[in-house]
Amino acid sequence: MSTSASPATSDEIATHVTNRIGFIELERPKALNALSTGMIRAIHAALDQWREAPEVLAVVVRSRHERAFCAGGDIRFMYEAAQRGDQEARDTFFSEEYRLNHAIFVYPKPYIALMNGIVMGGGMGISQAAHRTGGLRVVTQSTKMAMPETRIGLFPDVGASWFLARTPGAIGRYLAVTGETIGAADALYAGLADVYIDDAALPALVDTLSREPFERGADVVACVERETRAYQVAPRPDESALAKARTLIDRHFALPDVARILVSLERERERGGNAAEAEWAERTIAVLRERSPLSMAVSLEVVTRAEGSMADVLRVDLDLTRSSFLLGDTVEGIRARIIDKDNAPRWRFARIEDVNQADVEKMFDSPWPADEHPLGALHG
Repeated sequence: MSTSASPATSDEIATHVTNRIGFIELERPKALNALSTGMIRAIHAALDQWREAPEVLAVVVRSRHERAFCAGGDIRFMYEAAQRGDQEARDTFFSEEYRLNHAIFVYPKPYIALMNGIVMGGGMGISQAAHRTGGLRVVTQSTKMAMPETRIGLFPDVGASWFLARTPGAIGRYLAVTGETIGAADALYAGLADVYIDDAALPALVDTLSREPFERGADVVACVERETRAYQVAPRPDESALAKARTLIDRHFALPDVARILVSLERERERGGNAAEAEWAERTIAVLRERSPLSMAVSLEVVTRAEGSMADVLRVDLDLTRSSFLLGDTVEGIRARIIDKDNAPRWRFARIEDVNQADVEKMFDSPWPADEHPLGALHG
């Protein structure tokens, strides 16, 4: 077994090559591994270095910490940049984050994400594309997965809408609008994870990867698949909470806009024929009434539009980050949920019913001419 360090190593990211596997280890535990600009650059630098390197067969990204794989992007940094009026710092962060998301999506070697603990926002951006590379998204019993952006007046960015749009039925629309957290069984059911392993077995898996001989990237993937077969998620994916709610999710969240979804849920609650279904509708209505009306409408539209390439999706994401901070609810949402923690955001629109399609369309206007877009060079 040989080990070599990478020049991309920083205080918040450790990268090394061991046994022909490039390991990326997130090391910012106090912030639940929330991504800083420096972390994004270090991860991207390592991937670039290993892309053509014959001594690297596959990449494994993981956290050494029980609580979180990655809780998202550095929201506090974005808020402080907004308070300073530093649009360039925010544009730089998102541009570099989305370039990294795209680099993973088109990576030519298997990329394996060990997704224990909190996997939210930016954490989804550095993990979901693993299965596009011939790699794997590995979840555990501690996995708490979400794109919770509507809670802070944002939207599911980092290319997540591409994956949400390809989940069964209306699940992606439901997860985008509500921002609800799902577990391992739900993620497997929704096609947002590939295999399961117990948390306690992760160190042994990494040890096996560090010493078993491999000749091809596919051998690394096969090793992970073999090791995970000894473990079974509970409940089974087809008995998960998401699976049980699937009929209701499809019935309501397939509707074309959030106002109609809400009306449909209210009818479900008042129908009174099935107590469990009425209770689910009641809980979901309460969630929708708490989220940003504008960002819910934008989030639904983002998933609806995510039928094209990942490059196109990420360009839209970048456009929307600009409008969400300048015209939307993001600054107020971060203030209320993260900074002051009063949980009393004053949203731009008080009610879902007040948001019209023109308001939503305006959010998608790009501030850049097509030939000057910061992500214009991305393809695929």
